[in-house]
Amino acid sequence: MGHKTPLYELHESMGGKLVDFGGWDMPLHYGSQLEEHNIVRQDSGMFDVSHMTIVDVSGQEARKYLQYLVANDVARLEVKGKALYTAMLNEQGGIIDDLIIYLMTEKGSSNEWYRLVVNCATREKDLAWMADRAIGFDVTLNEQPELAMVAVQGPKARAKVAALLGGSREQAINELSVFQGFESEGWFIARTGYTGEDGLEIMVPDDEVAKFWSDLAEAGVAPCGLGARDTLRLEAGMNLYGSDMTDTVTPLESGIAWSVAFEPADRQFVGRDVLDQQKANGGYDKLVGLVLETRGVLRGHQRVIVEGVGEGEITSGTFSPTLGFSVALARVPAGTGTAAKVEMRGKEIDVRVVRPPFVRNGKKVFE
Repeated sequence: MGHKTPLYELHESMGGKLVDFGGWDMPLHYGSQLEEHNIVRQDSGMFDVSHMTIVDVSGQEARKYLQYLVANDVARLEVKGKALYTAMLNEQGGIIDDLIIYLMTEKGSSNEWYRLVVNCATREKDLAWMADRAIGFDVTLNEQPELAMVAVQGPKARAKVAALLGGSREQAINELSVFQGFESEGWFIARTGYTGEDGLEIMVPDDEVAKFWSDLAEAGVAPCGLGARDTLRLEAGMNLYGSDMTDTVTPLESGIAWSVAFEPADRQFVGRDVLDQQKANGGYDKLVGLVLETRGVLRGHQRVIVEGVGEGEITSGTFSPTLGFSVALARVPAGTGTAAKVEMRGKEIDVRVVRPPFVRNGKKVFE
């Protein structure tokens, strides 16, 4: 048996099929992965993401430390509650983990601190790496295991949560910008997500989350599992750590070069030298989208053949419920154009190469 979130008993009572995920017992689905996927695209669904690791970073040199630790620049966070997507890199430029960082105070305040949300499967590695890099900085790292986390996603998600919570929280949710959050009586509510839909990710004290989950269900928000979460994020062209990016590939090879702040040029962050060289030299592999509009399902690790250029590999693939055909992310040679072949059951099948995402806000977005 793995770790259990504070919602474990509710998952069981609601009919969740529980599976191991990064050492945690988590719901794969509650009866129909397809229905859960579609309801998030059309209405609202909720996901237990309490297995994610929350770490608060404080101290006189919190900003300086994070500017060294991650590839994006936390100095870009100008407003309290603002979020930044980035990656922690090793010395070779490989991705140790991707994460979100929130500025939790007014910028430049004497007690400036930040909240980081990192993946559960990489928790031990992440915490050890962060602690080692913190040596020499006036900084304190505090994990927050007493906070659970619920993602409520879909076109009607924000309105339903706002109406449920009411009062000042309702007003704050209605006024919330994308990639922005706010604190409220021990809760932290952010307009972020991993589905390609509008929605919220909400950190809630462990002893309050079961009631919140039950209240959401009564308000018509459908419980959803890991299966739908994966097809939703893949349609949205969002990477999964361990599949689409690992500690042997860089952000430039993983389609997230936009999450690296190369300016200012004098900011030294871990892995920078490798990225600078890679950027200057060019010719590195790239992460692209693949589309198969005929029969068949694209799957991870299938071989991708680009005629006259070379070979690559699918990193994540699935049948897209929204589009009605198969899509995938694949790492391919730099010279790849708009066409490729995928080896499926001994045959080479033609696929289109596109720029992800595939779906945003319920609509097809690629050409």
